[in-house]
Amino acid sequence: MPGLPAEGLTDGTSTARVWSDGAGDGRLAIPGDDGERTYVRDGTTTWVYDSTDRTATRFPSRTHVPDADAAKDPAALARTLVTRLGATSVLRVDGTTEVAGRPAYTLVLAPKPGERTVLREVRAAVDAQTRTPLELTVLGAGTDPVLRIGFDEVTFGPQDPALFTFTPPPGATVRDGTERTVKQPVPAPAPVPGSGPAVPPARAAAPTVVGEGWDTVVVGRVPQRTGDQQGPDLSALGTPVSGPWGAGREITTNAGSAILADDGRVAVGAVGPDVLGEALAR
Repeated sequence: MPGLPAEGLTDGTSTARVWSDGAGDGRLAIPGDDGERTYVRDGTTTWVYDSTDRTATRFPSRTHVPDADAAKDPAALARTLVTRLGATSVLRVDGTTEVAGRPAYTLVLAPKPGERTVLREVRAAVDAQTRTPLELTVLGAGTDPVLRIGFDEVTFGPQDPALFTFTPPPGATVRDGTERTVKQPVPAPAPVPGSGPAVPPARAAAPTVVGEGWDTVVVGRVPQRTGDQQGPDLSALGTPVSGPWGAGREITTNAGSAILADDGRVAVGAVGPDVLGEALAR
């Protein structure tokens, strides 16, 4: 679905731990095979720490942080989707359920007549006492959910304030949003491994959003295979397709579709290829 990050959502099942102070600060820990990635927002700074390479990156708080997205938090993701889809949806309550040992009621959002999405509905299990979304399920054209994210365990109440502060450990490489690199001092005699300043990648053009709600299409551009800078080879993906927008390749799933145009443009949405073609032709 447009606006949702792919990391951790496309490779089976993933697990994360989420803490919130209820006032905007939070902590997110995502375990991996070789370590853990931690995100901490403390009101003035957002830190991203990767224990695998001992790298800490700091960003001004309240700005977008790569990968630190609502899709790791069932409550935040459910609120985001309800906000985005509410105006173009039919809402209803469909009985009660239990999630993480807590009673909940099921809120269902279905596309209004005239919406051209391939998705059937979004179901959010909402805690009966706190009104916090506990689980989110997105249903597409197939029988299996396109996405299911929810709490296995949840505890409401005061959280340890220390969870919402972060100090880079000794020896960590610290980077800020301008890619300037500094080193945390390491107690002698342990040396600090040398490394040069990070080189920022080439900035890609911001994608264009066409439509709204269920029918949202995101149009962007992928690197081209020219000269010494080789972009990804997408020529074997999907099936050939053409239209007023040009020619390219089409990929269709039960969650939506994508068109990879020969000129480097890419259109993605929870819609059919015809809607993507219209977006590309604009």
